[in-house]
Amino acid sequence: MRLLERARKEWFMVGIVVAIGAAKLEPSVGVNGGPLKPEITVSYIAVATIFFNSGLSLKTEELTSALVHLKLHLFIQIFTLAFFPATIWLFLQLLSVTSINEWLLKGLQTVGCMPPPVSSAVILTKAVGGNEAAAIFNSAFGSFLGIVVTPLLLLLFLGSSSSVPFTSIFSQLFVTVVVPLVIGQIVRRYIKDWLERKKPPFGAVSSSVLLMIIYTTFCDTFSNPHIDLDKFSLVLILFIRIPMLKIVFAGHEHLSLISVPLLIYHPAQILLGSVLVPTIKSWMVSRQKGVKLTRPTV
Repeated sequence: MRLLERARKEWFMVGIVVAIGAAKLEPSVGVNGGPLKPEITVSYIAVATIFFNSGLSLKTEELTSALVHLKLHLFIQIFTLAFFPATIWLFLQLLSVTSINEWLLKGLQTVGCMPPPVSSAVILTKAVGGNEAAAIFNSAFGSFLGIVVTPLLLLLFLGSSSSVPFTSIFSQLFVTVVVPLVIGQIVRRYIKDWLERKKPPFGAVSSSVLLMIIYTTFCDTFSNPHIDLDKFSLVLILFIRIPMLKIVFAGHEHLSLISVPLLIYHPAQILLGSVLVPTIKSWMVSRQKGVKLTRPTV
């Protein structure tokens, strides 16, 4: 009984294990072009569901107030698109003297130049009780910014450049992020009282969608035939955790090696972030209690 109760309480962690196991057993189900059609169900429907859910659950005042936190937004974007790529470059200068394949290192640098994740960042922030509105803004803004900044960073660090289909990427982000968020806010105005009275499980819905993303991500990883590396290189990448990559390096003879860090990073980022949710949530709750206790009473 205790084990069952524990499993119910930690259903998300159990779901991660089940999702990864299912992906390992039959990865063809969740790959692009497979029965699940993740190129549509995940890339569009799942991401749109996450942001519609956020638009429905967030108060309009919370979203508008998040826009004025300019220092926070500036810090996040500079950290993601300037400090982090530069730090990775310095770190890779040290790794370049090891026996790791040089194209894997280029792949790590490519991952470091990518914009912040969209769906998982919002879900994980919500799960730990963080500022969901700020996460939504920075994920969306960072993705739009990355359309321009990422190719420039790749040119700077790797000397690789290419024409990027700005219109198609911009339109996909607009359709899957901005439109669902706005529609969610509009719907919320009409059912606000019902939402506050019934309190739907928005967090559980987002977490369930994330499990679907985890499943299809690991399906892609397990079904990729190009992950054939020496153990030393693969283990190091796993510990480092480090459709724009294919555009920039289209036709490149070492594309499979450059892609490996990205294939490993995405599932590792989602998995590690999910595992850390209970710890970070507990830390945030204790910090919030500490702040309340130290506030002077009037």
